[in-house]
Amino acid sequence: MRNFFNLFFFLIVAHVTVGQQNEVKPFSIEADYFYGSILEHNQDISHLITDFPNGLWLSYNRKTYGWNEWEGRYNFPDWGFTFSYQDLKNTYLGENYGLYGHFNWYFLNRYLRVTVGQGVAYASNPYHPDDNYENSAYGSRFLSSTFIKAGFVKENIIDGLGIQLNLGVLHYSNANLKAPNNSTNTLFASAGLSYQFDAPNFPVRIPVGSWRSSNYAERIHYNAVFRTGVNEADVNGLGQFPFYTFSFFADKRINYKSTFQAGVDVYFSYFLLNLIRYREIAYPGDGLTGDEDFRRVGVFIGHELRFNKVAFVSQLGRYIYWPYEFENVTYNRLGLKRYMFNEKVFIAVTVKAHWAKAEAVEFGLGVRL
Repeated sequence: MRNFFNLFFFLIVAHVTVGQQNEVKPFSIEADYFYGSILEHNQDISHLITDFPNGLWLSYNRKTYGWNEWEGRYNFPDWGFTFSYQDLKNTYLGENYGLYGHFNWYFLNRYLRVTVGQGVAYASNPYHPDDNYENSAYGSRFLSSTFIKAGFVKENIIDGLGIQLNLGVLHYSNANLKAPNNSTNTLFASAGLSYQFDAPNFPVRIPVGSWRSSNYAERIHYNAVFRTGVNEADVNGLGQFPFYTFSFFADKRINYKSTFQAGVDVYFSYFLLNLIRYREIAYPGDGLTGDEDFRRVGVFIGHELRFNKVAFVSQLGRYIYWPYEFENVTYNRLGLKRYMFNEKVFIAVTVKAHWAKAEAVEFGLGVRL
């Protein structure tokens, strides 16, 4: 009899353990209508602001409940994908269609939600020197797009249905991939409905602190990154040119979420070489000789916000070698990186800018020693 109870107990424990090892993947969908106004951040787009744009958001949200450690540490956020349609209510701007990856962050007992999305948009009516020269906002058909919105949310009010009300900003730019690039920013309000699939069976959230205790602090690591892409100066028709950036930095991870950085960037930006030659001829009053060095060197400090193998990167730098004074002596970099191969290799997509003025989208490959 004793052996029987031992066997019975073993089977029960085994069943529970197997059940806990099968990750559930709950999800919801949302639909929102939005209405807003294009902000006049630059006088060069004033003629493009003629009405109040409106549009539609459609979103898929993967819900988290603490199966992975990072989920609990960030208060069980959602991640997912969003499709957007926007009628910009201007003949020259046309309509934009966007596809984004996004995160939803929850606060105040999950009644306040902040959503950040980054993706690619398709412009139906970009700049053309003959057919649409009035569009000084979008120099290319494909654009980089970012949105942030925040507001009230109440999920699963009845039978999986919920509501959300938001205020936000929607940004389109091609990050100087092709001129012109004056961009647009739409301030909007939105309202919509959500539906949680299989809501009655949503898994119980795993309490914070249930993971294996671990000290995530690490020794100092040394990194080397190669970044590249193409971009163009803010002169229509000057042409697109490649750039090459070499970055070397040290990093120190202090806990699960935060890693600090300090390093140096070396820039070889060939659009600057051609811009210097152009301005030497077109603007003789600037005093340029045409032989100014187009290379730049900067030093920077930075931070990584870690989500398991993914990190949000933010860096602030200052040029120490800046022979041609392009834009500002201070620069910044924002983007995402993904660690691979026991965190010894990583890939990154970042936007390098001078405050709010983007210079380039960078695609990087790095090693961490």
